[in-house]
Amino acid sequence: MTLIKSISGIRGTIGGKTADNLTPIDAVKFASAYGAFIKERNKEKNTIKVVIGRDARISGKMISSLVANTLVGLGIDVIDLGLSTTPTVEVAVPLENADGGIILTASHNPKQWNALKLLNEKGEFLNGAEGEQILELAENEDFKFSEVDDLGTYTKDSSYVEKHIQEVLNLELVDVDAIKNANFKVVVDAVNSTGGIFIPALLKELNVECVELYCTPNGQFPHNPEPLKEHLTDISELVVKEKADFGIVVDPDVDRLALVCNDGSMFGEEYTLVACADYVLGQLGGGNTVSNLSSSRALRDVTQKHGGTYTASAVGEVNVVIKMKETNTVIGGEGNGGIIYPASHYGRDSLVGVALFLSHLAHQKMTCKELRDSYPSYFMSKNKIQLTPQIDVDQLLETMANKYVNEDVNTIDGVKIDFAEEWIHLRKSNTEPIIRIYTEAKSQVAADALAERFITEIKAIAGI
Repeated sequence: MTLIKSISGIRGTIGGKTADNLTPIDAVKFASAYGAFIKERNKEKNTIKVVIGRDARISGKMISSLVANTLVGLGIDVIDLGLSTTPTVEVAVPLENADGGIILTASHNPKQWNALKLLNEKGEFLNGAEGEQILELAENEDFKFSEVDDLGTYTKDSSYVEKHIQEVLNLELVDVDAIKNANFKVVVDAVNSTGGIFIPALLKELNVECVELYCTPNGQFPHNPEPLKEHLTDISELVVKEKADFGIVVDPDVDRLALVCNDGSMFGEEYTLVACADYVLGQLGGGNTVSNLSSSRALRDVTQKHGGTYTASAVGEVNVVIKMKETNTVIGGEGNGGIIYPASHYGRDSLVGVALFLSHLAHQKMTCKELRDSYPSYFMSKNKIQLTPQIDVDQLLETMANKYVNEDVNTIDGVKIDFAEEWIHLRKSNTEPIIRIYTEAKSQVAADALAERFITEIKAIAGI
């Protein structure tokens, strides 16, 4: 089965059977549930408005048309940004005084996937309770369509490339003059999606020379779209060949940012947030940060260096945002290259990340590689254990937590055990009998060894 329904939306592969894959019927059904949910929570309003946008996936135009016309059929006015990014739709929702938003993107998944990501009136992802309401509405098909005189309207708006970029340039800590004076040269890999429109346009406004690699928004991903080291050999080679200052890599919906150093080495997805936080905290004279439990300890180190407090949240952007608001955080995000900067909006935004990183590099007056080497080095290992369906995964995780009760143990999302020099995070999969294992240490050998140690322990307890 490749149709995944969750509180954050619906995603699946295109084609196949209804309820097994993301078919047109499923797209209409879940768009209807979302529209019914938005109408119910705004039933006192005469006009209800939803912003939509999509990445460049081959199926994007089809899914977008189905979603837009379904909302119109429910009596909702639709503003369609067309080829867009996740953060652009998030920015547009409050600017348009809309009641919600839908982004048609499967993020870093391969081209055969697509998804509906659902936003509230603030342009932020729905919380768990709201997501459950929509799943229930979809399951019961509890929606009613409008009569002909009450249909919604449909409007195309292609102005948000400029509007989003201007929002970024207006941020107080984005030092436009310093960036322009630095004469940067950058290579951009946008995996042939909408980052190929937005990132070069932003760089042009900052007088940064841009060498485009895979920036044609045709949805034909030239490599696995998840911005990991093993998928980025082409940009690594081109950065060196072009003698560029660094490379920028974004995923198809432009909410994850990875960087390549001037020597072709990886800056590291985990360190995108670390560098941007270092800059923001330095400019503000301190402040609090948040990332999820599976993110690098380096953010904690940088935060403490500036006299701030670091807090870990459960995994998931909505959980990070909740914790950021609770702790009055000035910058946060996820270690997968997701920068959340509240001075802009509460959503992962690669455009904001690029502008903050360029400002930082311009101020530091050092190479990208030198900047990376200035941070504490940690190494991660990511593994998983396949279990039989009969095993009680929750009980297994509880046993592991109790076994290490004398260590620093966090159980808000699985089990994270912080040792003096390293940590391990064990998480249960919601869709299959798997425990995901994330470790971090001061060497790759140590991170791998910690993972193997716990894999052996868990298998012994589970009897497999």
